[in-house]
Amino acid sequence: MSRVQRRKASAPSTDRRKLILYGSLGLIAIIAVIAVALASRVPKAASDAPMYAKLSVGEAAPQFAAATTAGPFDSAKAGGKPVLLEVFATWCPHCQHETSVLNQLYAKYGGKVDIVAVSGSNVGMDGNAAETQEDVMTFAQHYAVKYPIAYDANLDVAKKFLQGGYPTIVVIDKANKIAAVEDGEVDGATLTKQLNAVL
Repeated sequence: MSRVQRRKASAPSTDRRKLILYGSLGLIAIIAVIAVALASRVPKAASDAPMYAKLSVGEAAPQFAAATTAGPFDSAKAGGKPVLLEVFATWCPHCQHETSVLNQLYAKYGGKVDIVAVSGSNVGMDGNAAETQEDVMTFAQHYAVKYPIAYDANLDVAKKFLQGGYPTIVVIDKANKIAAVEDGEVDGATLTKQLNAVL
């Protein structure tokens, strides 16, 4: 076999090797892109998951503190008064509706029960931007909130009380035990009954 014939015979073999090499590199690149996309998706999915604090009626309520529109509030210093805590989101229509119910309860029970609302979402009033103190103050003004309301930048209170839905309302009795836990809009009659039970 001449040198020219040997070259012609080896050419298809060389082309096949190049094809296999480039095909393998392309496959590795595709796998790498998919792996990076999946890895970058995991933290976002975890951060978007709703919080569910473990709360049971009858157990001791977690202590919490917040700088409210009426001054600092610390549940450890409630002085034997029951507490009605609302964890809310400024963008939430149910929380917006609940303000009128809580305003009425505050007018009726304000001297006997500590009523306090604390922001529990990292999403602001427009439903897109990050939550700020200004969002909470705008919410309070727009919905004529009469009870103490607080901005919680670190969502510390939500981590202890949020039940995965807004608003979450927790009634805590004089002995600092959880008397009731509600998720979503709650009517005034239900909350009145729960507050009367802890007074």
